[in-house]
Amino acid sequence: MPDSRVPRRRRYLVCEPRHFAVLYAINPWMHPDEPVDVIRALDQWQALVDAYRVHGHTVDTVKPVPGLPDMVFAANAAVVVDGRVFGSLFHAPERRPESVPYEAWFKSEGYDVYHPESVCEGEGDLVPAGRWILAGTGFRTTREAHSEVQEYLGVPVISLTLVDPYFYHLDTALFVLDEGHDGNIVYYPEAFSPGSREVLARLYPDAVLATREDAMAFGLNSVSDGRHVFISPGATALAGQLADRGYVPVPVDLSEFHKAGGGIKCCTQEIREIRS
Repeated sequence: MPDSRVPRRRRYLVCEPRHFAVLYAINPWMHPDEPVDVIRALDQWQALVDAYRVHGHTVDTVKPVPGLPDMVFAANAAVVVDGRVFGSLFHAPERRPESVPYEAWFKSEGYDVYHPESVCEGEGDLVPAGRWILAGTGFRTTREAHSEVQEYLGVPVISLTLVDPYFYHLDTALFVLDEGHDGNIVYYPEAFSPGSREVLARLYPDAVLATREDAMAFGLNSVSDGRHVFISPGATALAGQLADRGYVPVPVDLSEFHKAGGGIKCCTQEIREIRS
């Protein structure tokens, strides 16, 4: 295995959790009767932003809006490939207003935003992986949205079916280590239907496979820059596997956000420009 990897500088969009709370339940992690420590959430979020910047990445922020407690989960707002922004149409009515401030931010930066006709939750279920986009369905984003994504972005889309409600978004069950032609991924097999597991095994015969323990610790809700992997400190076995393969785990505790079913990747939207 390689003893070193080369990172690529990224541009991330995040949203401060000033109004973060669990006010409703739209996944098994959410319990409105359990209080959220907003001060702790703010500290954890800032630690993530600082970690990105320390490792050379650009971090932009969108202003949080009162009454939108899940707006901190920036990944769900869109997917951006080659400077094209494919927006979101959230499954839950409570989250649908989040699309408006994110669209306004992208437009202020000079982007056009595509409005999906079908339910689609951004990078929560759409994971760019080099030659194609891995696309989740089963709980949130629909298969019809997968077709819209392919038509708009002109990138082949690989549909994958999620079957475990604890892993309701693709980015809770899988993340990309490298986006190059021969890129690789990490995933938790049991989060997927049998046919989808076969597809992943064919596409990624050398993938890193995670245990349920690491998946439940939000180890699959990680962000990789090709060398550094920003990962939940609870995913210890997975971090060991990654280190053995030449990656550098960077533990960042976002445990307060686990109360809403989110973690590092959920809080991180990557803006992918056209590469020269």
